[in-house]
Amino acid sequence: MRLRTPLALFGAALLVLAGPPLLTQGSGADTGTHIPGLRVMVPNTPGGGYDITARTLVKDAEDAELIRNVEVFNLPGAGGTVGLSRLVSERGNGKLAMSMGLGVVGAARSNHSPSTLADTTPIARLTEEPDVVVVAKNSPYKTIDQLIDAWKENPGKVSVGGGSAPGGPDHLAPMQMAQAAGIPPKEVNYVPFDGGGELLASILGNKIGFGVSGVGEYLDQIESGELRLLAVTGPERAKGLDAPTLQEAGYDVEFTNWRGVVAPPGITDGERDRLVALMEELHDSPEWRDSMKRNGWDDAFLTGDAFGDFLAAEDKRVVDVLKELGL
Repeated sequence: MRLRTPLALFGAALLVLAGPPLLTQGSGADTGTHIPGLRVMVPNTPGGGYDITARTLVKDAEDAELIRNVEVFNLPGAGGTVGLSRLVSERGNGKLAMSMGLGVVGAARSNHSPSTLADTTPIARLTEEPDVVVVAKNSPYKTIDQLIDAWKENPGKVSVGGGSAPGGPDHLAPMQMAQAAGIPPKEVNYVPFDGGGELLASILGNKIGFGVSGVGEYLDQIESGELRLLAVTGPERAKGLDAPTLQEAGYDVEFTNWRGVVAPPGITDGERDRLVALMEELHDSPEWRDSMKRNGWDDAFLTGDAFGDFLAAEDKRVVDVLKELGL
């Protein structure tokens, strides 16, 4: 039998008193890996902006070793308000988060939803991006001016599709375009789709005159030539894409969309702080920075109470714009 020396016994005692080894950064000591069973809800169909954002952030966070085994699931309907109602009903569930954005703000208003974003726990605003005005590759419209001229001649015939309900970004942007072009917004034939994925099929099939959606959603189709990009709604041209801004084309419109993450109401401060910390570490990761560049997303990072104040201001802005447009 081997006897331990006093020095060895002393060292063993120190290990017992010290407890388990400290976890290094990236191993999950202070991140989402301390949220076992975390799920991320997408309140629209696969392929839309919320879906792409959610799946990108989860993959990047997993690649950066910030989280493990996080489920992303879709619960579409009513412009995102079906998912919003589900989120609010999960009061106190600190293992659930929802990808969302301006579209949910507008849908909650236009659908008179009993649940609003004021009922959720704000976690983080992540990105901002312009919308794009696109048509199918075989569309007769080669320029934004050709499209606008045809639209002015017959607003009801040249329909516009968007991946959000009335009051959402893909609705507000073309309504402001119509106003700038002298088209009464009430004459616009707007066709809402439950996310950019559903919208894409109708654009490619020439079932609508043109579509408006986020640049990141249709970047692949634009670069492959399946979609023809006519204009962007933001203050600057989209990097790497050959199309003017609406301002450059002579239409007084400047519009951007944003996306973020919220959680159910009634979660503990600790649960909220862990979700915020996860978003902060994701935001600082090279994986996320690469994804933002690849998708044409601008950084719009804002967390916690400041994000909550922003949500309240956006709700008021949507109401004011709808009133201004007579909608």
